[in-house]
Amino acid sequence: MTQAPRLVGPEALRGFIVAVLDRLGLPPGIAELTADLMVRTDLRGVDSHGVGMLPKYVEWIRAGYIVPAAEPKVVRDEGPTALVDGQQAMGHYTATGAMELAIAKARVHGVGFVAVRNSNHFGACASYSMKALAHDMIGLALTNSPFPAMAPTFGRKAMLATNPLSLAAPAGQEPPFVLDMATTTVAIGQLHQASRWGRPIPEGWALDPSGAPVTDPASALASRLLTPLGGSRELGGHKGYGLALLVDILSGVLSGAVHGDLFFRSEPQGRRTNVGHLFGALEIARFRPVEEFKAAMDDLLGALKASPKAEGQARIYVAGEPELECEARRRLEGIPLAPGLVAELREIAASLGLPFPLARAPA
Repeated sequence: MTQAPRLVGPEALRGFIVAVLDRLGLPPGIAELTADLMVRTDLRGVDSHGVGMLPKYVEWIRAGYIVPAAEPKVVRDEGPTALVDGQQAMGHYTATGAMELAIAKARVHGVGFVAVRNSNHFGACASYSMKALAHDMIGLALTNSPFPAMAPTFGRKAMLATNPLSLAAPAGQEPPFVLDMATTTVAIGQLHQASRWGRPIPEGWALDPSGAPVTDPASALASRLLTPLGGSRELGGHKGYGLALLVDILSGVLSGAVHGDLFFRSEPQGRRTNVGHLFGALEIARFRPVEEFKAAMDDLLGALKASPKAEGQARIYVAGEPELECEARRRLEGIPLAPGLVAELREIAASLGLPFPLARAPA
């Protein structure tokens, strides 16, 4: 019988994450910023990139890949562009500073682009692209990873990571457009989620070492071979492969970070994953009046949602709407934690001498 999820209030979850990160040596400001972003990600329904990543962050901190109190450095700063060295700090902290720098540059120059090297996993891309919305800007966030999970089209060895990207654009009466997607069919975190729930994964998400589809999440995690967005060559998988390579070029090659399977081909450089990111901001007013842009966005998004529905479908969504509605619902009902994740968090708490269980959300 499938176990019910544990519903936890966002403040209780945030407090637990802060307590864990504090025990691991993160300064209060960095721990609180990271916890805020992780909980917001869970509220938006992106369970693969919120508290579900905490076991990995604990592992990486303990192994020395994440340096708890490190301070990122701006190593190049020229007009609308900058390069940041993350100094192996927590990815959320590095990414937040870099995106804020891109926004500040866009205020002055109309556009701002900040590349980052020597960083770590930063959670969900949308956490950063959405920061531009409050400034009437379009935000962009891309990231790679040292751990390949996608084989190139016609290949059978993982050479590229899931390499996600996000773009956020404001609207007027309509909710903002917020695209956040991996360039593989799904993110690796979705396999962890399925494993924690004890559920099979759909055929087509992942392959075994011979290239055959697998539906067992444990087998998929062992082979770590996800299909590119689109799947097979006939269904457009080469486009997902191309997008993943694009992200690797912009967030890895451009910044001097890791790229492709370099992490496993290069000489060990201590405990350093050298994750790369790219952040961008476009000030809309430099192109057309902001209200005109927002009115046109309302027209575009409204027309899409008003278009004829496929048989049996009641609604057409645009990117960002399901997450916005999920956030409103989870703020009232609580954040559901998979039984397997609860067990992992319980182990972390015990190892750090912290109380558990987390407080349940009010009924």
